[in-house]
Formats: sequence, C-alpha cells, structure tokens
Amino acid sequence: MRWRDGRRSDNVEDRRGEAPRFGRTARVGGSRGNGLLGLLLSGRFGKVGLLVGVGLVVASFLGFDFGGILGGVDPARAPSSGRQAQSSAAEDDLAAFVSVVLADTEGTWRAVFQRMGGTYKEPRLVLFRESVRSACGMAGSAMGPFYCPADQKVYIDLSFYQELRDRHGAPGDFAQAYVIAHEVGHHVQTLLGISAKVHEWGARLSKAEINGLSVRQELQADCFAGLWAHSADADRSLLDAGDIDEALRAASAIGDDRLQRESRGTVTPDSFTHGTSEQRVRWFKKGFTEGRLDACDTFSVTNP
Repeated sequence: MRWRDGRRSDNVEDRRGEAPRFGRTARVGGSRGNGLLGLLLSGRFGKVGLLVGVGLVVASFLGFDFGGILGGVDPARAPSSGRQAQSSAAEDDLAAFVSVVLADTEGTWRAVFQRMGGTYKEPRLVLFRESVRSACGMAGSAMGPFYCPADQKVYIDLSFYQELRDRHGAPGDFAQAYVIAHEVGHHVQTLLGISAKVHEWGARLSKAEINGLSVRQELQADCFAGLWAHSADADRSLLDAGDIDEALRAASAIGDDRLQRESRGTVTPDSFTHGTSEQRVRWFKKGFTEGRLDACDTFSVTNP
C-alpha cells in the first residue's frame, strides 16, 4: 500500500504510555447481545433511501459493540505491573501507518455521506497496550480490535498485527489496513442509526437470531471495508499489486469456522457470530468490486 506520503488523521489518541488498568472486562461475542433486521432509511439523508443492516450490541443491551474482528475471544490476558515500555521505532512506524489508513477512510466516507446529503462524523482511534478503558467498559488486548458506539471510537493494541501475521498467517500492510477499515465500518453502521434500533429489537430475539444477525452485521462491515478499498484504489491509486490478496487472506484467517477448527478441532455453525471464511472473503470482494453502499446489504439476501 502506498501510504508513506498520505495525510495522517487528527483523530488518533495514543494511550500506549498509560499503565494497564484492569477491572470489569467485556467479552467478545458474549451470550447476551442483539441485532436488527435490514432497515430502510428512506429520507434519512435528504431524498436518499438506503437499505442497510445493523449491528451487534453485546452485554445486556447497553448499546455498544464489542464485536471485534476476532469474535469469541476471551480477553483474559495477565496484567503487568508498572508503566508500559516505551514504543519501538517499528511500532511507531506502524502507528503512523494506522493514522494514514484512518485518514483515508475519513475521506472515503465523507464523500459517501455527502452524496447522500449527510455529514460524516469521523471516529477517533485509540492506541493502547494490554488493556484500555472505553465508554463501553474495560477491555483486554486479547479480544482484538473493537469499536465502541458509546464513545464512537475504534480501539487497537498494535501487537494484534503480530498475532494476525504469526498466528493467523495473514501478513502485509493491507491486511492491517483491512482491520481498521472493518472497525470503521461499524462506526458507519452506528451513524446510520444502528445502535438505537438494536435497543428496540434486541429483547425480542432468540440466541440463534442474535447470532445470525451478528453474522450479517459483521459481513456488512467487511463489505464496507471493501468499499473503502475500492475508493482507495480507484480514486487515489493507493494499492500495490497483491494488496487485495493480503486483505482476503486476513478475512479468510478470521472466519468463525477456521478459528473454531483451530482452537477446538470442531465447528459449531449455530454459534457463529462473524461469518465463515468464505463469507467474509466474498463480502469484502463484493464491496471492493462494486464500490457502492447499497451493494453491502447483507440483510436482504437469504443466505449471506
């Protein structure tokens, strides 16, 4: 990815120097959660109507989404004492990369919302180590990157990228960019009224329905990531040869079926919350190929 000369976002909070704090910790893909069927937002932005799916909100319908890119991971990481070690040059370079990717997503979604007659409110991105306190509660690094609608921030411990490369076999800078774009996709869902509607529907859903809607929401975020990649390539020529393959490799690596098979040797489809490897790859490719928001309607299809 040709990112070195790119603009850096002003919306990055660097908390890597803070001492880790542990307290109540949220779980990804917990037993309580809710989602919402596709919603026709006719007239929300001028005369534009858009059919969109909406998001998973975890932990007693409190209105936030800990649907991080690695679903179902227990954030039980042992705390360390004292203040965190200072960042290395390599980590600082990675932080700069993340800032450029965030800035580029800002440009893409600003243009999309303007075409709908609306205004895109940019999310903030928080860099942390080991644990972090968000408006959605405490979270540990092991849960992976996540988005919190309550404060409209994306959270990431940059050590996740080493895990993505070494444990999941998904190296490359565009695999890393995909992670950010996916979480920003959840922010876009929030701006479209997702979280409020989740409150309205959640109490009526069964666990199976919750999981199924969660899968659709996560696949939509993958499609939104693909939409951003389309814009980055077609409008700004930021992609190098092989970048899309890196993103697809990452999407495949974190499918529910693959993660379950690797962790316990068996696969339980009814427990999926993020989608299979095939689904995640397919919806990212759809967003990248078509580059349109309405192409990412994962809720109107029978089998996403």
